[in-house]
Amino acid sequence: MTFPLLRHALLSCAVVLCSCRTVGFYSQAMRGQAEIWRRQRPVEVVLADPAEKEAVKAKLRLALELRAYAKTTLKLPAASFGTYSDLKRPYVVWVVYAAEPFSVEPKQWWYPFVGRLAYRGFFDQEDARKEVLSLKAKGQDVFAAGVEAYSTLGFFKDPLLNTCIHRGEAEFAELIFHELTHARLFIPGDTDFNEAFATANAEAAVRRWLRSKGRLAELREYEAHVKRDRAMISTALSTRAELKKLYATPGHTLEQKNALLLRLQSRLAAMGVKDKAVDAKNGNELKIIWNNARLNTLATYHDLVPGFERLLRENHGDVEAFYAAVEKLKPLGKDERRRVLMAGLND
Repeated sequence: MTFPLLRHALLSCAVVLCSCRTVGFYSQAMRGQAEIWRRQRPVEVVLADPAEKEAVKAKLRLALELRAYAKTTLKLPAASFGTYSDLKRPYVVWVVYAAEPFSVEPKQWWYPFVGRLAYRGFFDQEDARKEVLSLKAKGQDVFAAGVEAYSTLGFFKDPLLNTCIHRGEAEFAELIFHELTHARLFIPGDTDFNEAFATANAEAAVRRWLRSKGRLAELREYEAHVKRDRAMISTALSTRAELKKLYATPGHTLEQKNALLLRLQSRLAAMGVKDKAVDAKNGNELKIIWNNARLNTLATYHDLVPGFERLLRENHGDVEAFYAAVEKLKPLGKDERRRVLMAGLND
């Protein structure tokens, strides 16, 4: 079983001319987005193509069903996923996270329209590798991984990608609902809020969808999958909390940090978490190391999820009332939104 780390990426395609390095980054982003558009075909055309694999067609038909369900039942914007792009590669982007060696606060990058985000995305694996080397040369903890889905947050109509259609139906549904949730509400500069909202809403939506189809055995399997993930994530985030406490202690050492990370790796291995991956470029096996940056990927997606689940329960599962409650948090500052969502979770 693999450990869920990165599900999708968000990138802005606007160009800001402030340095050669910045120009290079936005140029590759524009080229990558242009490739996605260039390769897209209407789903109806793909479904009518006798040369297309039946497995692909089955997932596209499912995507149309999920999109309709999202619009009518989940009250989500459903303009995306009417087209399909085969990028001829396993990942759409490679995302880089970074943090200082003695800090659990993620490095932030600023983007037009979406504000500060805790990651940098590259459409070419080699560009991501260069960014990793540059950050490591500055002494930072770095984590990078390929991701399978990509969202423009409702700015454009996103296509389905070949990179994600291999997923099982429940995981595929979760991805569709997650991406469409971003189009429903996105707060610039608050990555943790946006990702946790989309995660909580998507997981609840999968449960509702499976129940509506009478697929109760699959629902039980999905619940077990989520439960396993939550247990692993809780273990990792408890180590992150220990590291935060360590870094605030005068005289902390690299040896103390590494001891906590090695203990985490051992605990996760006992839970069935793989610490290896395959390089998409050359097929080589890679050992994935735990560090501040990798732990931050989990915090980004999951720290605030219980708070959103509480809001959904308080609104008795009514999605429109839930969205209204979430909208009320938008005018608050980032720290205040976090405080509200975390309130009462330990009662």
